[in-house]
Amino acid sequence: MPRIAKTDFKQLSKSALKLRLLKRLKCTTKFERELWGEGAQFIAGIDEVGSGALFGPVMAGAVILDPKYRIKGLRDSKLLPAEKREILAERIKEHCIAWAVAAVDVARIDQINIYYARKLAMAEAVKALTVQPDCLLIDAMKLDLEIRQKSVIHGDALSASIAAASIVAKVTRDAIITAWDPIFPHYKLASNKGYRSPAHLAALRDHGPSPLHRQSFAPVWNASVPQEVLEFMQEEEEAEIALPEAEPETLLQAD
Repeated sequence: MPRIAKTDFKQLSKSALKLRLLKRLKCTTKFERELWGEGAQFIAGIDEVGSGALFGPVMAGAVILDPKYRIKGLRDSKLLPAEKREILAERIKEHCIAWAVAAVDVARIDQINIYYARKLAMAEAVKALTVQPDCLLIDAMKLDLEIRQKSVIHGDALSASIAAASIVAKVTRDAIITAWDPIFPHYKLASNKGYRSPAHLAALRDHGPSPLHRQSFAPVWNASVPQEVLEFMQEEEEAEIALPEAEPETLLQAD
């Protein structure tokens, strides 16, 4: 009998193993239906994107789906091609009850660390919803909000509401990071969206970080070249203008 080759899982990275798992999971409205059956009316799915990036903000999305309208194709945003994500994002915004996204910038990330920045972004996205949710579905996270919450491990791959929030947040963040690509061409942001890639890491070694890189992340503070300073930052420093502490900013919201 021929020997069947087995996959050497030790050679796969944790992220590769996770993607394999996520691809096997089925995204449904199971959790939403359970909560609707218990009397919940407005259930918001919450998710964040960009926590592992070296550049730019961390962003969260919040979406309240309409139980009367099914949006086909919802799944974890990481598993969708960019074109499909953009189509779904527009469909979500058009047919959901409410949606919002919020971001926490790099200065605040470096100040409070990425874990608390993620929580802050998600809480701000919930607060930005134009319809007050009576229950939250969150991917393994507890927010400091006086709203009933249900944590779902791998929620963006299992819950339609969390997947919708993930898609809206990622499409919004990708557009923001891509817009910075012409300003900081060394880092190839349009292709890597601020995440670590061979080209991005090489640019950090050769050119140092930009003002929008996360200084608390090792590949950034390990860069041997001094941080790049934008012209407008030099002008502000020379004028000794004291800027207020950056607060999380809600970027977009809509019904």
